[in-house]
Amino acid sequence: MPILAKLCDIHVYANLSQLWEEFPSHQIGEEVSQVCDILDSCLILKRCQNLLFSTGSVLKPIFSIWIEVMFSFFEKLVNPFASGGLEQPPKSFWAFCWHYTKPVAPYMVVMSVLSAIIAVIEVKLYGYVGDLINWFSETERSQFFTEHGDALIWMGIVLLLIFPLLEFLWQFLFHQTIIGNYPMSIRWRVHRYLLRQSMTFYQDEFAGRVAQKLMQTALAVREVISRIADVFVFVSVYFVSALFLVGETQWQMAVPLFLWLLAYLATLTYFVPKLRDVSREQADARSTMMGNIVDAYSNISVVKLFSHAEREETYARQSMKGFMGTVYQQMRLVTKLQICLKVINQLLLAGTVAAAIYYWQGEMVGPGEIAVATGLVLRLRGMSEWILWEVGGLFENVGTVQDGIKTIAQPQIVLDKVDAKPLAVQQGEINFDQVSFNYGKDEPVIDGLSLTIKPGEKVGLVGRSGAGKSTLINLLLRFYDLDKGRISVDGQDVTALQQDSLRSQIGVVTQDTSLLHRSVLDNIVYGREGAELDEAVEAARRAQALDFIDSLVDAQGNKGFDAQVGERGVKLSGGQRQRIAIARVLLKNAPILILDEATSALDSEVEAAIQDSLDHLMDGKTVVAIAHRLSTIASMDRLIVMEDGKIIEQGSHEELLAQEGLYASLWQRQSGGFIG
Repeated sequence: MPILAKLCDIHVYANLSQLWEEFPSHQIGEEVSQVCDILDSCLILKRCQNLLFSTGSVLKPIFSIWIEVMFSFFEKLVNPFASGGLEQPPKSFWAFCWHYTKPVAPYMVVMSVLSAIIAVIEVKLYGYVGDLINWFSETERSQFFTEHGDALIWMGIVLLLIFPLLEFLWQFLFHQTIIGNYPMSIRWRVHRYLLRQSMTFYQDEFAGRVAQKLMQTALAVREVISRIADVFVFVSVYFVSALFLVGETQWQMAVPLFLWLLAYLATLTYFVPKLRDVSREQADARSTMMGNIVDAYSNISVVKLFSHAEREETYARQSMKGFMGTVYQQMRLVTKLQICLKVINQLLLAGTVAAAIYYWQGEMVGPGEIAVATGLVLRLRGMSEWILWEVGGLFENVGTVQDGIKTIAQPQIVLDKVDAKPLAVQQGEINFDQVSFNYGKDEPVIDGLSLTIKPGEKVGLVGRSGAGKSTLINLLLRFYDLDKGRISVDGQDVTALQQDSLRSQIGVVTQDTSLLHRSVLDNIVYGREGAELDEAVEAARRAQALDFIDSLVDAQGNKGFDAQVGERGVKLSGGQRQRIAIARVLLKNAPILILDEATSALDSEVEAAIQDSLDHLMDGKTVVAIAHRLSTIASMDRLIVMEDGKIIEQGSHEELLAQEGLYASLWQRQSGGFIG
């Protein structure tokens, strides 16, 4: 019906006169009745549509419920937050991927089987098309359904029932079960492992770089495994099925396809390893670039303080240029690969057409076989570029995973023993026995130090910067393991204790107070899980923090205890952060208390007010305090003077002054109460 076709595309005509000129009047007369019949059919369809919609008002809720049940069922097949992940990840690529794929492995296998079946059916559909063409040319119209009715019914079942059902299952399995749960499961397990990494690990790595590797590696593992389980299974089965189908009638027809497959594999074999190496370099360059950028943002106050925005731009530009160098190198390889692919694809098409003509002239193949071969070749020609990008994406993600393994799979240095026990603090005695530690350097930071702190004793550590005071505290908290010696609490070796249990019994306030990017309340109750609001308010009051907390308002309009403090507490002053930290320790109320320059950021008035609360908190506790302002620790039971990782003096304030040693010298030289 040429007129109807033109009417459907009437927008290409400037006016109806053009349509009238193109078709003679007698042809219009012949087709008017056909057009009217079609319009009548449209009215019937409209009535059916109205009936369907009225029925749909009943079916729609049922269908919605069924869909929701299906979504929920497939989404819950995998629990991304299952326990596990505390063991060290393998360092080899495939072992690493398998380690994190095990929770979804059964569903990956099912997806692979579905992909293989779908590939076979899709190729078989081309065979059906070829059969139809042969039947049309060889069968009388009156005998068509008699001779081929059963085959047509089977085609309909496959096309309208089996194939859609398999596709639906694949879609639900991939999108609801795998695509979200799989990477989240990896992130959760890696995050749990990294939270238990040693302090040395985080001192050697950018925090932003670690976080980026966690996010990127999880997605990259998913892409690698899902591409193999889905795409490459589908493609492999599709190619093999296509070869069998094309060569089924005349095997020589499959020769061009077979030769193309060899050339295609050779092309990939040459280019893919090069792309893999470049992708690995690119992943590392990307991580370095992101680490530098995040580092500048994290220290923006320092950048602005020294007016070094241009310096940071230069620093970032260098890493960006390094990243772009890998991009240019990658794109050159991709361009060469694309050119090679275009050439072999054109040769495939030409070879298939030539073979079809040759064997058709020899009456060895019919129009159906030619249609199948040509259709499959065109399909494979289009698939080849898709496969190219899938292979490129695969090896780009392989490089990302390999780069991530270097960070994620690092062993945890400080580990709980298998039979580690919880700390039971009975009195609070702390003993350092011939302790030595050097941070992996030649010169020891702590050198053969022995010290016993009695239960309930208040001890102050004094010394110049670098004497080893804070290191001694970090060793007590077991942030690092000793090179030599032993540290014990109430006779219990800290290396035989559970780390979480050890630290739960020690309250710490440090000079460099870091807060979580959460609310004020969250930061205070971090000291004791399950604490009530009124307990947090009381702790804040004792820490002289209520006044400024009540006045806080964040960008989202949250006020007071609900206000967000910003990353690392950046929205608060140093003194405000320190008061939050003191409130946190007051709430924790641990039997051992460590104060490392705990009031260094406070003015004298606030410090005096807080000191009463700290004095009350210290009652009955073993206390270790570090301060450069000697007047704040002069009243301690005992002062320990350190130099080069050793104890050189100890005694009360008066006793040390009488010795006229280093402490007396520091006391005399201090200006305004600080060590000079």
